[in-house]
Amino acid sequence: MALDGCGLFCKYMLIIFNIIFALVGFACLGFGLWLRFSNNTRGIFEIEAFSSTTFVIAVTVLIVLGSLMLLVVFFGDYGACNEKRCALQVFSVLLALMAVAAVCIGAITFSQRVEVGKHIAEFYTSLYALYVANGDPVIKVTLQFVHNMLHCCGVTGSPLVESLDCPKPNSIFENIVMPTCPAVIESKFDSQAPLVLGVFVGTGALLVIALVCSVILLKQLQAVHQEVKAYYRAVY
Repeated sequence: MALDGCGLFCKYMLIIFNIIFALVGFACLGFGLWLRFSNNTRGIFEIEAFSSTTFVIAVTVLIVLGSLMLLVVFFGDYGACNEKRCALQVFSVLLALMAVAAVCIGAITFSQRVEVGKHIAEFYTSLYALYVANGDPVIKVTLQFVHNMLHCCGVTGSPLVESLDCPKPNSIFENIVMPTCPAVIESKFDSQAPLVLGVFVGTGALLVIALVCSVILLKQLQAVHQEVKAYYRAVY
């Protein structure tokens, strides 16, 4: 007995899911490791007084999240591609835990959106201070992306004194002063909190869909295994 159409569909869906998950995981882990071990930022982690700062916590979360996602991908791809039930069982447990965590984190983030917005703004300010001190080109690109996406201008709001390029002004007045990025970040996060909650809940739903595919594939593999055993018993 081979996998039927539903089983094959679930198998390839899991492979596609894991490819996307791997890309996101590598991005989180890579950016987190770069911030952790870059010559311009490594010293922050060696100062005990900074161990609880928003920057250090955020970098640690990126590294842990990226590593966890790649661990999930390992079990998922190995189990789906090689049709290994043990790996798929571990994969299913990890997916269930991540789905619950995604919904819980979304709910907590929504209820504490003001505080979370402040912490994100603090993370931006930390990156900005690092760029001013070291002139790191990667941090510059990151900050410029934030400026253009949110239409804000550094921590001063003045294109005349900012060390970074500010977005193209929308009015004559903005040639002199624009919204500061920390203030815009806090305001945007507070106003977009329902959307953030939806993203977390949607992520949880996608994880549940992947979990359902994993369970279906597991059941079909179990049926194949039992049929093979029955065949050998009949023959031998």
